[in-house]
Amino acid sequence: MAADEATLAHLMAQAQHGDRAAYRELLGECDAWLRRFYGRKAHPDALEDLVQETLISLHRKRASWDSDRAFLPWLAAIARYRWLDHLRRVYRAPEAELAVEPAVESEEDAVGARLGVDRLLGTIPEAQALAIRLTKIDGLSVAEASARSGQSESAVKVNVHRGLKRMAALIEETT
Repeated sequence: MAADEATLAHLMAQAQHGDRAAYRELLGECDAWLRRFYGRKAHPDALEDLVQETLISLHRKRASWDSDRAFLPWLAAIARYRWLDHLRRVYRAPEAELAVEPAVESEEDAVGARLGVDRLLGTIPEAQALAIRLTKIDGLSVAEASARSGQSESAVKVNVHRGLKRMAALIEETT
């Protein structure tokens, strides 16, 4: 049976006063609680690491817990921060290389796609089209596109954003 708030708070208070047995019991109860907490969110492969990282954080922050406040919300806040750290790591991981070739099947398809892009670029203001060509097609950085086009860096960014937005709207109108 899972320990309740009062039991966990009592164990934490005892642990803060140096009771090793209470601290060991607290960590066991927190381990079980964290497995339930992360079990609904995390991939099973990440569960053990998340629980251990959270228990380490609890250990490091144990002196900051105030016995006049509830324990579980304090533990949940630590768990939430470890969860967010985990998500940041996962989403910042380098993306896997694509194992398939690009969708263009023939040179005719590539030419047709290029003509379609050129046609779309012809429907938006020239400054926007130039900014998109330089940054998105030619692969220049915003600073390089700015130097080449004579537009400020912020103007390049705005022109790319507005041009892509307008082109997307045009595509949606035709579909």
